[in-house]
Amino acid sequence: MPRANRHHILGYVWHITYRCHKREFLLEFARDRQRWISWLVEAKKRFGLTVLNYMVTSNHIHLLVCDDKDPDTIPRSFRLIAGRTGQEYNQRKERAGAFWEDRYHATAVERGEHLVRCMAYIDMNMVRAGVVEEPGLWPFCGYAEVQRPKQRYQIIDISKLAELLEVGDISQVRALCRDSVMEAPASDRSLRESRWSESIAVGSEGFVAETKAKLGVRASGRQIYGDKESFELREPATAYTCDFAPENEGLGPENAYFLDLTE
Repeated sequence: MPRANRHHILGYVWHITYRCHKREFLLEFARDRQRWISWLVEAKKRFGLTVLNYMVTSNHIHLLVCDDKDPDTIPRSFRLIAGRTGQEYNQRKERAGAFWEDRYHATAVERGEHLVRCMAYIDMNMVRAGVVEEPGLWPFCGYAEVQRPKQRYQIIDISKLAELLEVGDISQVRALCRDSVMEAPASDRSLRESRWSESIAVGSEGFVAETKAKLGVRASGRQIYGDKESFELREPATAYTCDFAPENEGLGPENAYFLDLTE
């Protein structure tokens, strides 16, 4: 599969998913997950990365960011985080070879209600995997930080998150995130929603159509699917198969459209 052209739309919220090479469990141990988070903190300090949510699992990560400052912020941050995490792991394990898959996928998410749903999807990751019973019990995620704010090295930009979620203050952000998880239907607790990690954009019909227009020829051949409540821009529908449990399966290898910021 040829490498897709990288794209950038300033001011958008991106849900980025990135998995370990060959779906290996290279982030199986807590120390490796914590090192990834440490480099995320460093990227925030160095480049001003605006982090809205994150989740580190045993073989892939979720990162929700907003790129409203500098078009180079996300690519520079990912080169730092992914590169240093892989280098440290390989050095410690005396291992050679790639740590990450060649490309990571990014989905543009509309602010407001769709952002709330995406946040809940990320937060419920380890619940769906059957590792914990509720998201606050998994320490390597943004939900835990929102509910129990850190005194130092805060990662989540709560003020920006409140603005994008269209609520007034930090307490409302905390309550909204908690309620969206508690009120999630049973299907959200067990089934993976491919739209959040395979689509090019998710939101209202107007938002998705606008995103497609902004991408121009880079979105050629992609189609808009949806109903009255939610729409998505993605590849034409194909059969989806998996070899692992819901949250350990592939992150959409059929989708040829990847946000490539690694070059």
